[in-house]
Amino acid sequence: MKYVTLSNGENIPTLGLGTYRLSSEEARQSVARALRHGYRLIDTANFYMNEKAVGQGIAESGVPREEIFLTSKIWPSNYRKDKAAKAIDSTLHRLNVDYLDLLLLHQPVGKYTEAWVALEDAVRAGKVKSIGLSNFIDKDLDRILDQATIKPALVQAESHPYWQRHESRARLSKLGIAMEAWYPLGSANSKVLNEPIFKELAERYHKSVVQVILRWHIQAGNIVIPGSKNPAHIDSNFNIFDFELTEEDMAAIAQLDQNKSFLNVPKWVLGLTALVNVNYGRHQ
Repeated sequence: MKYVTLSNGENIPTLGLGTYRLSSEEARQSVARALRHGYRLIDTANFYMNEKAVGQGIAESGVPREEIFLTSKIWPSNYRKDKAAKAIDSTLHRLNVDYLDLLLLHQPVGKYTEAWVALEDAVRAGKVKSIGLSNFIDKDLDRILDQATIKPALVQAESHPYWQRHESRARLSKLGIAMEAWYPLGSANSKVLNEPIFKELAERYHKSVVQVILRWHIQAGNIVIPGSKNPAHIDSNFNIFDFELTEEDMAAIAQLDQNKSFLNVPKWVLGLTALVNVNYGRHQ
C-alpha cells in the first residue's frame, strides 16, 4: 500500500474500498474481507444507510482501529449547524468508533457553510482528524476556503478516464488539497472498460483492465475508492502495486478524456433531495 500525506500531516492510503450502493449485509462482509486482504481505507456516508454495518465489518476484521483510515459524509439535510453537530455524534455512534479519520460534506447544497463550522468544531473536540468535501468544485469550494479556519484536507469528486479533471486536480494540488476519485471506473461503463488502450495495457502487464485503470488513477495523483461486493473483485482491485505504467501509457490514456459525467443528476435534483430528512432508525 502507498500513502499520501494530507495537508494536516495525516496519512491516507491511495486505495480504499467504497461502500456506495452496498446493502448493510454486503457492506459488513465486504469491509471485513477488504481489511483482512490488506485494505486500510474504508469510505461510507450517512446517505448510504450502511454505517452500522461498516462498523460491524471493521470489528469483525480483527484489524486494529488505529490502522484503519475511516471516512464518512454528512448529508445536506443535517447541514444546519445545530443539526450537523448532532449528525456527527450519530455517525460515530452508528460506526461504533470514537473518532473519524476523515469527515466530508456530501453535496454543495443547503447551509453547507454552517456545517463546515461544525466540522471544524469536531476536529477541535478530537472527534474527527481531517475534514473535507465531496463534489465541491470551483465556486462552492471557494466559499468554504473563504471562511475556513481549517483548510479542507481532501476533495472527493467523480473522476475516471472519460472525465480526468486535469484542471481541478492541478488547482487542488496547488492549494495543498488531495483529490479522491469516486466512480473511478466510470460506473463500470462498458465503453470505458472496452477501450482498446486498456485491453492492450492489460495484456502487456498481465493485469485486468480494471487493475490498469486503478493504477492509472494512482499514478495520476488520485486517491481511489472502488466499491464492490464481489470477493474476487475486492481482492483483485488491491493487487495494483506490483507494476507501473510508463509515461507513454499515461499519455495514451490522457487522450480518452471527454469531460463526461456518468452521474447525470442536475444540481436542482440534489437540492431537492437535500430537503429530505433521511431516516436512520433502521441502522442505529
